[in-house]
Amino acid sequence: MLNEKVAKILNSIADYLEMEDDFFRVKAYRQAAHTVEVLTTDIETIHQEGKLIKLPGIGQHIAGKIEEIIEKGTADFYEKLKEKYPVNFEELRGVEGLGPKTIKLLYQELGIKNLDDLEREAKRHHIRRLKGMGDKKEKALLENIVFARKFRSRNLLGEVMPLAEKIKKRIEALPQSRKVEIVGSIRRRKETVGDIDVLVTTPQPQDIMDYFVSMDLVGEIIVQGPSKSTVRLKDGIECDIRVFDEEVFGAALMYFTGSKEMNVEMRKISISRGMKLSEYGLFKKEKRVAGKKEEDIFHALEMDYIPPELRENRGEVEAAQKGELPLLLKVEDIKGDLHLHSNWSDGKNTLEEMVLGAIFKGYEYVAITEHTGSLKIANGLGEEKLMQQAREIDRLNDELENITILKGAEVNIDLDGRLDIRDEVLQEMDVVVAAVHSGLNQGYFDLTRRIVTAMENENVDILAHPTGRKLQKRKESEVNLNQIFDVAQETGTLLEVNSNPVRLDLRDMNVKRALEHGCKLVVNTDAHSQNQLNNIQLGVGTARRGWAQKKDVVNTLPLKGFLKALKD
Repeated sequence: MLNEKVAKILNSIADYLEMEDDFFRVKAYRQAAHTVEVLTTDIETIHQEGKLIKLPGIGQHIAGKIEEIIEKGTADFYEKLKEKYPVNFEELRGVEGLGPKTIKLLYQELGIKNLDDLEREAKRHHIRRLKGMGDKKEKALLENIVFARKFRSRNLLGEVMPLAEKIKKRIEALPQSRKVEIVGSIRRRKETVGDIDVLVTTPQPQDIMDYFVSMDLVGEIIVQGPSKSTVRLKDGIECDIRVFDEEVFGAALMYFTGSKEMNVEMRKISISRGMKLSEYGLFKKEKRVAGKKEEDIFHALEMDYIPPELRENRGEVEAAQKGELPLLLKVEDIKGDLHLHSNWSDGKNTLEEMVLGAIFKGYEYVAITEHTGSLKIANGLGEEKLMQQAREIDRLNDELENITILKGAEVNIDLDGRLDIRDEVLQEMDVVVAAVHSGLNQGYFDLTRRIVTAMENENVDILAHPTGRKLQKRKESEVNLNQIFDVAQETGTLLEVNSNPVRLDLRDMNVKRALEHGCKLVVNTDAHSQNQLNNIQLGVGTARRGWAQKKDVVNTLPLKGFLKALKD
């Protein structure tokens, strides 16, 4: 948690410095923030050992700021910048099209400090009068404000889940605990979640409650009771804990997992069979007929067990009644990750470190797919550098056992659908991932044509993050997904479920649509550091929400089968 806080403040300082056009220090603070973000060791431990300045990109000056944050919770330099620019960066940066320079302009010219100010001035048509704005940008801002408000009260699954798991492990470690489960949106693996909900069975509920509200993660106690307590964690997220008896734990697990819509359907089915369902069990008159386990409730209602990821009332109830639920993909089914970056482009770890991380996860193969030429912001590799890396991969393949490293590239799709690496070079690659990184607002027909043209290139194996969305920052691009799915099926292009917690793209229901079109998928992490390899669980969770099975995902195949499944 401290690592996240330090990185967040360093990034905020960079935002303020970008307002002042201090690009040298912007780059320094961004690099330092990235270093802290990907640390697998607690930053406070590194500080205590006097090793802060030994971290990549952290010199004496920034190390001093980090020390202040660790010791005081903030840095004087940061507080002075906030005083100079009293704007709610987190709110305003959540609006697509607003960067530090525009935020500075809006503040200095119109006194805009937050989302409400922005909306008010846009509706008064004051923004269009500013230099470099205009009526089109003002209209776009109004549309994007609606999008930003929709997600303001929710948090990314990938950010909240580690915190929820940490709380779960702490409570499980208590001798008074029996069963501990995370429920709600997190258990259903929704891409954004509102809060954290935990259920516990224990013979000593007061001890659990006393421990829960006194954790060092807690910022404020909202409610404390014998069977339920609510706190606000220091990062602003609310967390509930509820205690239930063993005999009703399955019913409580089902009820508090949700979704609300599925719970309504389950109650209707119970009533139609002369029973009553609540968080305390399934009852026939006054007798509890099921409740200890979730599975018992489903079976008592003559239904198959519905995995949590499917519980959205999207046809899963009917499928469970007919015995037609899919056997969903599992994390352990994944045999290799086909979208990895190293420090050859914009990754944090060396090529060898990324591969060792994949070996640790038990993968049979990985593909190294650096950004290429035209993506300068990500230190894209030119053709000569790409072939140089290919030779390095050959060397590692000779040295390392138990894994095969595939040569690859994440090539950019330009405005006309062309790739930024020549076909002659791409033919030397084992795996070619193509992606749109710019011009995402090109327009429905042009952007669709652009993607389709790239998929028709015989060297392209995978279409990465197909809709280009970034959760809470950028909505899905407007493209004809039906056409893209049809072309993917015709050309054998694999569609990626990107596990980056900001992307999760394809999203769940687009996964389902792609499968209905007969497409094949890959679940990749797009990892830029070794620890991001663990994000595979987010991509698998998203694929499961889209009803994906092992047979639908090509990187569940052994190496020979996978290579055979690629485009010929």
